[in-house]
Amino acid sequence: MDVLEAVESRISCRAFIDKPVDLSVVTELIERAARAASGGNLQPWRIHALTGAPLAELKRQVAATMEGRDPRHVEAEYPIYPKELWEPFKGHREHHGVQLYGALKIDRNDADARVQQYKENFKFFDAPVGLFVSIDRRLGPGQFSDLGSYITTLMLLARAHGLDTCPQESWARAYRTVGAFLKLPPEQMLFCGLAIGYRDAEHPANSFRSPRASVHEFCTFIGFDEA
Repeated sequence: MDVLEAVESRISCRAFIDKPVDLSVVTELIERAARAASGGNLQPWRIHALTGAPLAELKRQVAATMEGRDPRHVEAEYPIYPKELWEPFKGHREHHGVQLYGALKIDRNDADARVQQYKENFKFFDAPVGLFVSIDRRLGPGQFSDLGSYITTLMLLARAHGLDTCPQESWARAYRTVGAFLKLPPEQMLFCGLAIGYRDAEHPANSFRSPRASVHEFCTFIGFDEA
């Protein structure tokens, strides 16, 4: 699979089949993704990779802390979104929600069903491998950019192995439990989780592609008419 196909076929996979991923593949993804761009070569990413019994135990602990709560309102390690979104960002997010819950046939007014679907994040959508990405909280916006570069590179490498992924900032809402489980030092901020596995192609959660704005909505071309 070339890089163009990897970019085009990548989705945020929200349902995985019960098929393990070899340790050698997981190691290769984590290692090769470190070739991502990094300002000053700081390489700010820190990764914990879980599978099997440890992953199951962590999911059990997080589920216990979320019992009877709406996790969407649980304090996160950092502000995942601004408190009040504005256009066009507000519209992009709302349309994505319409697509996801529409595919799952969850009514807009069915609050309980929406909460239960959100809690699937904390199961890694049944993926066999869960990564946790953290960063030293003393670093700044430039290093967060590097973190995004690392995560994206890993997701595209996963596609080359026929794997799918889902980057999940929702895990920042479980940072206390995850941090204690992984024994993260105080200076490490939990940024996100990343599910890795094989896509359940029949599941409705994987049946749609979120749209992207046209290039002229976010890019201004200057000087090209002179070429």
